[in-house]
Amino acid sequence: MIVTELSINLGAEVKAALATGQPVVALESTIVSHGLPRPDNLRVAREIEQIVRDNGAVPATIGMVGGRIVVGIDDESLTRLAVGENVAKLSVRDLAIAAALGADGATTVASTSAIAAAAGIGVFATGGLGGVHREAAQTFDESADLTTLSETPIVVVCAGVKSILDVGATLERLETLGVGVAGYQTDRFPGFFIRDSGFGVDWRVDSPEQVALAMRAQRDQGVHRGAIVVANPLPLDEQLDPALHDRVLAEGLAIVERDSVTGKQVTPVLLSHFHSATHGESLAVNVRIILRNAALAAQIAVAAANR
Repeated sequence: MIVTELSINLGAEVKAALATGQPVVALESTIVSHGLPRPDNLRVAREIEQIVRDNGAVPATIGMVGGRIVVGIDDESLTRLAVGENVAKLSVRDLAIAAALGADGATTVASTSAIAAAAGIGVFATGGLGGVHREAAQTFDESADLTTLSETPIVVVCAGVKSILDVGATLERLETLGVGVAGYQTDRFPGFFIRDSGFGVDWRVDSPEQVALAMRAQRDQGVHRGAIVVANPLPLDEQLDPALHDRVLAEGLAIVERDSVTGKQVTPVLLSHFHSATHGESLAVNVRIILRNAALAAQIAVAAANR
């Protein structure tokens, strides 16, 4: 392949780590540009990278800067994506067009996974997956995360999917698409803000070493090209109070119906209601989730590098 400015570019630290077999963890940039309010977003982004380092791995935050996909953006670029006014939200389908236009862009779960796998990174930490929306029977609204993960061999550490989505339908689609799902030290599928979404999982893993062994088995077998989702729930004392969660979700869904909110506007409206109705507690839970997932992902990457 001819390397050009339109190719995937590796940051110096990530390039050296991959060349020498050091553990590396991919991190998305959408949470920086679109998922957290300013100025908390930049502070939390730096904390996420530091958590990865503290657990023995090299962080590789992925984003697009001036049309260039960078795996392992530096702090200057991280700041640019955190404070920029015209940072696009980039899924896989957007990458080529955005590059041609010289855009700044934040990568979603789908595009981060695809770019990381292409760069040779085997572990990715995020907050929660996208999924099937509650009104999908009418709108066909389903996140591109699901189809991308069906063809991307990477371990994704997450806290399940947000409970504002149709969790049951999302699990069904993951099964149909051939994406492996395992609970981390749990037999239940987490619901992002809450520890238990109400749905179980078929498989449970209890250590980073078990996940690393699954990664090795997938490579050695050569028959499964999809992702492995490691669903990592918050401890009981760190989740959003379930009674508060259920009440706020019901209120949010009622607002969506009352105001005839549809399509891509549903999720922002529901999340905004969560933030205001919980007086910021849902945001604090969100931050706890990504920090815990980053730590676990780093531990998995270390275990995989030692195999």
